[in-house]
Amino acid sequence: MTQRFTRRQALALTAGGALAPLGLPAFAQPARSVRLIVPFPAGGTADVLPRLITEKIRSQFPNGIVVENKSGAGGNIGAAEVARAEPDGTTYLVSPPGPIAINHHLYKSLQFDPTKWVPVTVLATVPNVLAVSNKVPAKNFEEFLAYLKANPGKVSYASQGNGSTSHLTASLFMQLTGTEMVHVPYKGTAPALVDLVGSNVDVFFDNISSSAQFHTGGKIKVLAVADQQRSQALPNVPTFAEQKLPAMNAVTFFTMVAPPGTPADAVAYMHKAVSGALALPDIRQKFLDQGAQPRGWSPEETGRFVRSESEKWNKVIKAANVTVE
Repeated sequence: MTQRFTRRQALALTAGGALAPLGLPAFAQPARSVRLIVPFPAGGTADVLPRLITEKIRSQFPNGIVVENKSGAGGNIGAAEVARAEPDGTTYLVSPPGPIAINHHLYKSLQFDPTKWVPVTVLATVPNVLAVSNKVPAKNFEEFLAYLKANPGKVSYASQGNGSTSHLTASLFMQLTGTEMVHVPYKGTAPALVDLVGSNVDVFFDNISSSAQFHTGGKIKVLAVADQQRSQALPNVPTFAEQKLPAMNAVTFFTMVAPPGTPADAVAYMHKAVSGALALPDIRQKFLDQGAQPRGWSPEETGRFVRSESEKWNKVIKAANVTVE
């Protein structure tokens, strides 16, 4: 579909316009608002982060920019809508790993091909953590591992659902440590955390943004962080690497991608706008308050990272024989 531009927009582009001082690349703005599709419900980290960014970059999109939630099917419904959209720089997907790098290894069929996404940037990464209920008799990771090996098949672990990041992170952990736990899938983070706090389930490989407050409040114990460095959210909790398990690296990454065929100038414009916002001190602090490490990687670096993560989790999925109908 051909886009129509106003005379004012054309003159602004010809002259460099008001965007030139921002150092933004030249890009002919379409005559309708830009949509950032979040394929999960409002209120969670996946929704909060792009909304924080949108408030900072709104002036750089004169025809408007909005965040829309299109949830369902592990993120696949919203992702399919983006894949069908006109590749004109007006529609983007902002999502956790599922529909970006993992779901095509889990589902027998999808209405989109994740390998065809056009990478824009990674907004942030959020490390997963090993969280255990207070009834588990372990004060640190070493004691927990010993307890787990002494009780094979007797310790339960929660997940946000079959094939979710918490499920796959637990599968990776068991593969690396040669341990066995019983899977208890929930419908999302909130009910899993409720049962962890209530000691109805023993373990949850949650992301740090939702677990940190319960650890700080003494309601659960976070024993290790699955990232290359400690998190500012819980600086006293060591990484798995510090505890002789360096391969236990699992982060939730929030990535922006565009439909297949989106022009490079549109991608460059969006990346520059988003990475500029992520460099602002107040945005960085708000992300860190969410337990999220701001990134703003280039499209090329984003593509390499997503491919690497996809390959890693595909191996975990095959080894654990995880499938989703």
